[in-house]
Amino acid sequence: MDALAGLLDGPRAQGAFLLRSLLDPPWAMRIQDEAPLTLMSMVRGSAWVVPDRGEPLRLAPGDVAIARGPDPYLVADDPATAPQIVIHPGQRCTTPDGVDVAEMMSLGVRSFGNSPDGETILLTGTYNLEGEISQRLLGALPTLLVVRADEWNCPIIPLLADEIVKDEPGQEAVLDRLLDLLLIAVLRAWFARPEAAAPAWYKANSDPVVGRALRMLHNNPAHQWTVANLASAVGVSRAALARRFAELLGEPPMTYLTSWRLALAADLLREPEATVGSVAQQVGYGSPFALSTAFKRVRGVSPKEFRAALGRP
Repeated sequence: MDALAGLLDGPRAQGAFLLRSLLDPPWAMRIQDEAPLTLMSMVRGSAWVVPDRGEPLRLAPGDVAIARGPDPYLVADDPATAPQIVIHPGQRCTTPDGVDVAEMMSLGVRSFGNSPDGETILLTGTYNLEGEISQRLLGALPTLLVVRADEWNCPIIPLLADEIVKDEPGQEAVLDRLLDLLLIAVLRAWFARPEAAAPAWYKANSDPVVGRALRMLHNNPAHQWTVANLASAVGVSRAALARRFAELLGEPPMTYLTSWRLALAADLLREPEATVGSVAQQVGYGSPFALSTAFKRVRGVSPKEFRAALGRP
């Protein structure tokens, strides 16, 4: 598992919200659903994404935008068009004065809009992300980013457009995986751009030494790693690994491992059936006490207090 795969293991889609919008101008939707991460893919026509803070961005066919919540934004045929629809948390859809219009604007399976033959077709996929690992990914992204059609070569959008309107057994799983593939492809294209300021964990993945070390730590966080056995596994000296790791990630290997283990632990503790003992075993701590000590030292609360704050018993 590489660094990107490890981080994407947190925001993997599971019953994600997907919608095909078919629209004739004038149209405008104010998005205030507070979703942490939303992908918008243009299939036909064009649209403007207008954040409350920031410059408007125009989308053309083949373009994909990622909006990082929870700040609201407008999606419209023109930045000057007044909102006709408001999307609330839970994907509740109303007019600006609160009248529900979900049924009125339904156009079939996962389809919505003001015209069944709309000149604009926009695909939307929304992730409802929770957890520490997801935050590492979200923290690396701007509030709004766009990858243009001529900046990448991705066959996923036509496939997603075809699958999104099907209502067959297992369709939810198919759409979740397609949305994940689209997200990964967009992130690869975005982070490859010099102006994207890719995070250290992403850039380090391509390093022949540190990249291998990261994959080992991510693949097996429960292993009793030391700088010595990690260096041996990647074929360098302890000093060389420690120096290169600090150069690229700004911290020693074991400090990174502790941070990664505790992020995993925090996410596992969200599960209703999890216990401190079972989580400790999964993330490489020899006992519940050892995990509790490390967790409280770094996060200021014990695992039990962390679960209680989440409403877990």
